[in-house]
Amino acid sequence: MPKKEVPSFFNRNRFAISIATLMGIIVGAGILGIPYVIAKAGYLYGLIIIILIGLAYVFLDLFYGEVVLRTKKQHQLPGYAEKYLGRKGKIIAGIAMPIAVYGALTAYLIGVGQASFAIFKWGTPLLYTIVFFLICTMIVLGGIKAMGKAELFLIPLLLLVVIIIGIVSFSRLDYSSLVPWDIRYSFLPYGVLIFAYMGFAGIPEVREVLGSETKKMKKVIIISALIPIVLYALFAFIVIGAVGLDNFELLQPNERIATVALSIYSHPLLGILANLLAVLAMFTSFLTNAIALKEVYHYDYKLSPVLSIFLTLIVPLLVSVFGLTTFLAVLGFTGAVSGGLEGILVVLMYWRARLLGDRKPEYVLGKQRILGTAFMLMFLFGIIYSLRGIF
Repeated sequence: MPKKEVPSFFNRNRFAISIATLMGIIVGAGILGIPYVIAKAGYLYGLIIIILIGLAYVFLDLFYGEVVLRTKKQHQLPGYAEKYLGRKGKIIAGIAMPIAVYGALTAYLIGVGQASFAIFKWGTPLLYTIVFFLICTMIVLGGIKAMGKAELFLIPLLLLVVIIIGIVSFSRLDYSSLVPWDIRYSFLPYGVLIFAYMGFAGIPEVREVLGSETKKMKKVIIISALIPIVLYALFAFIVIGAVGLDNFELLQPNERIATVALSIYSHPLLGILANLLAVLAMFTSFLTNAIALKEVYHYDYKLSPVLSIFLTLIVPLLVSVFGLTTFLAVLGFTGAVSGGLEGILVVLMYWRARLLGDRKPEYVLGKQRILGTAFMLMFLFGIIYSLRGIF
């Protein structure tokens, strides 16, 4: 009699692993920029923005999930854009992705430099940025795959450390920084929050992880998109309370990274631990993004591996070394522009996939014309506002 096969841990826990996979992509280094921009605009107003943009992404992720489920063949954003929007859609997706990756890589180089300097208190942030860049370059040249899944553990640990800081510093939390609304900075949190909620790349992965259990995909997306809303609100509350807006303003622009500010104004040991976890999270994210863009240049544009790596890494290196931007500025621009383009594409693809999809999806949301139009107007305004700020 054949021995009965025992289901593996993976097969028994596809639902939980799917949630962890999508959350690990959504919740990344963008969280480190949220406290300052929320403190600047005012926490109560910022809380409303965190919730509204977060709920918008619940629907956008569901839109994209339905696009994925209406398509037999699995793609990433450029592939779905080409299928449902044609060559122009693929071109726009091809513009959005490099902007997103270059912005993320630049932010990670700046962020790691600042966080490492806050840990060791020796040298300069630029020195650590260059060392970090050289290490990552050698890994990418060696062809070693990135450790993106490590974020699933590092980000929760980072949040745990911050909660501990909040508990330790509870008696000294500055609640005055949580109340005011400064209308002059009403738009400041927008791009950073869009960056922090971007996670479309994880939705095709969710379908792959679920396998035959794709009926659970809607529930996975909703849970994975709702949890970051709570995390960001709590993270901002604790960091702003522990640091205070006045102390944030005393810092240099690149010191307004949440963990760096905590290392200066909270318990030093916990600040070092928070920065260490932030460095590890940005390290894995850097490798994941760099390898993804390198493969686009190599496989899609048929460039040599060395040239592909050069084009991937030279832009963020030059921008960070010459100080052409700051951590928060690059998060805001990348979120507003790249996130805006991706959001518009998702809405348009959703409408087209309802007509041109080649399989029956496991859930259907309906036409959503009013909601989709509102999202596109929001993204269009964000793109125009951000580009206007540059030009």
